[in-house]
Amino acid sequence: MSDSSRSRTNVAALLAILALSAATMVWLFWHFPLITCAATVAVLAVLGVCARLARLTDTDMTERMTDMQHKQGV
Repeated sequence: MSDSSRSRTNVAALLAILALSAATMVWLFWHFPLITCAATVAVLAVLGVCARLARLTDTDMTERMTDMQHKQGV
């Protein structure tokens, strides 16, 4: 029973955080449209670069592991 109430509390907290974040973004966009757009594009660009770097490092590690397994005869 406590697990379901904890789960509901977590969902409620997540929804509250998302609503506050959305309200903040709308307020910022309403008052500072150009700066908000520029900051949003910059943050999304950084996240995109991080995703590409993560994919590159993950692929390299996977290839190394398969190469090591082939060398060991597994």
